[in-house]
Amino acid sequence: MKITATDFPGLFIMAPVVYNDDRGYFFESYRAEHFINAGLNLEFKQDNQSKSAKGVLRGLHYQLKHGQGKLVRCVLGEIYDVALDIRKGSPTFGKVFALTLNDNDHQAVYVPPGFAHGFCVLSNEAIFEYKCTEKYYPEDEYGILWNDKTANIQWPIKEPFLSNRDMSFPALAEQDESLLPIFEDV
Repeated sequence: MKITATDFPGLFIMAPVVYNDDRGYFFESYRAEHFINAGLNLEFKQDNQSKSAKGVLRGLHYQLKHGQGKLVRCVLGEIYDVALDIRKGSPTFGKVFALTLNDNDHQAVYVPPGFAHGFCVLSNEAIFEYKCTEKYYPEDEYGILWNDKTANIQWPIKEPFLSNRDMSFPALAEQDESLLPIFEDV
């Protein structure tokens, strides 16, 4: 597995070695020693999976007191994955990391705690899977508006299907500052 650091402190791209033959394919999606060798000594506490139709947009979500690092991948279809750095004091605060994930190249992204995360579905349907370093606490979930003007996320769909909750999140500039995580150098 090739693990590549990005310009965003703590955010990494994982590219597995895929073995294809007439039967299909095989690859390791996670091995602790590869992550430790890359400086990511993580303990995952919860795995999640969602299935969504084309045009669905989920996000941008984060937990504050119980920040979740997420190892995300698209196991069926294609999604546009977005991580917005909302860590106060981060050199990349307010900047967006985005990448298309799909079931062809099997790349994954590790999004550290302190990012608001979301994705939209580009294929007819998609199954999205993520390993979390912290369990889900519904009372600790917050969000940033998906089409925040300052973040200027270049979503590849114009009229996404969103939940009412996701449509009601504040823009980053309007978020109560006490509800933003603090950057801890990684």
